[in-house]
Amino acid sequence: MSDFFQNIVGKVESVLGGEVQTLVKQQLQSLTQPQTIQTLLDRADQVGLGDKVRSWISQSGNVPATPDEIRAILGSSTVHDLVEKTGLPADAVVTALVHFLPDAVDKHTPEGVLPAADTTKSA
Repeated sequence: MSDFFQNIVGKVESVLGGEVQTLVKQQLQSLTQPQTIQTLLDRADQVGLGDKVRSWISQSGNVPATPDEIRAILGSSTVHDLVEKTGLPADAVVTALVHFLPDAVDKHTPEGVLPAADTTKSA
């Protein structure tokens, strides 16, 4: 696994404690797939937080998010799914995402643009 994810997982473990390394790693990876980043941006636009998520994608500084904003961006069904998958309380999941989702999105958009969902190129 990349050093970036190992670092994030270490921070999450220090914040939340316990044996959450594998679960958190899987969830951060799933939230930073190209299609998922686009979905996060689309949802953020719908709830008036598009500029915040765009700051995570851009090469400028990441604008922090509050727990309520993360919940609004992800939607209750996604938060519920993360709770189910991790076994952590919703507040713990959202708190971890407040701290780590902006940096994870930023890391997966190093050029300041959304990655292409289909990386296959025609010759």
